[in-house]
Amino acid sequence: MVWARNINLKCAFLNAENLFLLFDHPPQPPLHQYDEKTWQKLSTSVFENKPLKKSFELARAILEINPDILMLCEVGGLESLKNFNEYFLNSTYSPILIEGNSDRNIDVGFLIRKNLPFYYNLLSNKTRLINYLYPHERQSQQAGFALKVSSHKFSRDCAELRFFEKDQDKPFFIILLTHLKSRLDPDRIDPGGAERRAAEFKAVLEIYNELLTQFPEVPVAVCGDFNGNASRHGTDEEFASLYQNSDLEDILESAQTPLEERATFYQVRNGGRSEGRQIDFCFLNEKLRPFCDSKKSFVYRYKDEFGFAYEAPTTLESKMRLPSDHYPLVFELTQLPYW
Repeated sequence: MVWARNINLKCAFLNAENLFLLFDHPPQPPLHQYDEKTWQKLSTSVFENKPLKKSFELARAILEINPDILMLCEVGGLESLKNFNEYFLNSTYSPILIEGNSDRNIDVGFLIRKNLPFYYNLLSNKTRLINYLYPHERQSQQAGFALKVSSHKFSRDCAELRFFEKDQDKPFFIILLTHLKSRLDPDRIDPGGAERRAAEFKAVLEIYNELLTQFPEVPVAVCGDFNGNASRHGTDEEFASLYQNSDLEDILESAQTPLEERATFYQVRNGGRSEGRQIDFCFLNEKLRPFCDSKKSFVYRYKDEFGFAYEAPTTLESKMRLPSDHYPLVFELTQLPYW
């Protein structure tokens, strides 16, 4: 008989908002010596580095949360993730990332605390077809024109992180991490990006169901920036299938967090008004939920240097002062078996 051992894991998800940290030459500590102009001159990349002050504040928030597993969106590649870990997080973590399909070079990636008693394997679904064509492409197809693509792929990726103790074919925990199509539609071919986002989400659920077939007893989390309301309350149409065809449940719903405390993103409007919305989610399946401590599931609020939480932004200026335009989601797993 194989006796299962147990572990406690603190997990967090964050859209880090354009986390580019690319240097022509390694910066010389202490980093506090740099002003912003000098900081930006450390790189000749076409991608502007994340402002130094915001990088420090983002790191301060992460170090306070102190996650064992940090899931990230909008990371400017593996080099940026490595630099963030080395220069801002005391090399506490092991950075892992596979470059995805983003035309903005923003990827999904992970920081895993070093010296945890298990291994992990990162897989990518960036080449997977999502069975979607834009309306004008469907019209061309129906008219008999040859198309360059038979289907589009994920805008970024749906990364798959499998945790195992000895045998990688026997994971004890799996995370799917995605960043669905944004609402930007500069070509005006898919209003609000709704169709493409719906197709990507459907593909995420397909991957999830395939995992359930392959590993029916394994706990699974599906996390990411969904760029829309995937909660049970006023669910956007593109996510309706979540509650019809899966057993996934949002950590904040399980925790019965008041709706006004669930906002992970604020849209600033004219007249000093702002609208808080939850567009970032960590969904857990029925195998994983029993191990989640609902009292420790929450949206982290950024704090100033004195430890006081910033108020919700009501102006673009106050929003721009935050280390990211998204807030972290945090949850803890208690006595999760691994073998």
